[in-house]
Amino acid sequence: MGSIPEETRKEILGLLINTINEKLRKYAPETTYMPFHEALIGKGWVRLFSILQSINTTLGMSIWEQTAVLLARGAGYHAKRSYTLLGEIDEGTELLITKIHEELRSGKRQPDKCRETEEIRENIRPSKNPQIHPDSTVDVFIKTKDGTEYYIDITTVKPNKKEFQALKRKMLVWTALRLSQDKDAKVFTAVAIPYNPYHPRPYNRWTLSDLYDLERGELLVGEDFWNLVGGSEGVYEELLEVFGEAGTYLRRRVDAFLRGTSQP
Repeated sequence: MGSIPEETRKEILGLLINTINEKLRKYAPETTYMPFHEALIGKGWVRLFSILQSINTTLGMSIWEQTAVLLARGAGYHAKRSYTLLGEIDEGTELLITKIHEELRSGKRQPDKCRETEEIRENIRPSKNPQIHPDSTVDVFIKTKDGTEYYIDITTVKPNKKEFQALKRKMLVWTALRLSQDKDAKVFTAVAIPYNPYHPRPYNRWTLSDLYDLERGELLVGEDFWNLVGGSEGVYEELLEVFGEAGTYLRRRVDAFLRGTSQP
């Protein structure tokens, strides 16, 4: 038996095929006339580049989240996408979050996920009036069988320094929002990157700037992310197989689309 249940494989396969088919069916580039690009590399390559950009946007907007939720549910976890995290952060905890964030950015403290969470846990005031915060939307929420709650933001593969800094603050805010509702919650916030663009070298982007506790998995890259949400070490490799299966099924339709000879 594989790491991904057969029913989950079918669901992910269907998601990929249906999404790409729909994308090709409705595809309409912003401009169809690019004379210099076409003269340089040919109409086929211009068309290919345009559709790849469109598919990449679709992956970032929905496919990653939906796939993560399907894998988590297949592993027997409770999971939702675009989850609204309600809570309320008191003034003292807001100041604490700012202090932690500024000290990390300046190098006055080293990232320590456990310490940061416990500092917030000790300071947060319980709230009986949970509210929507500007950062309330969580890309993927997962509650595992042992009660651990994962709040995950899926980001682009190469965030810049400001983006990494903003995401770190969001992780602290999410922790505070959840603990304002339940101080005993087993909460873990993380930033996920779907794949490592530097493979086979480790993900070592300079813009991280010592903000994240890498040893404790606050930044989940590629294999670490997919294996976590799928609850097994072999999930990542099997997921690539599913994507490959979808690609094989779609290949002739995509080729015809790129040639402009027919719509899939």
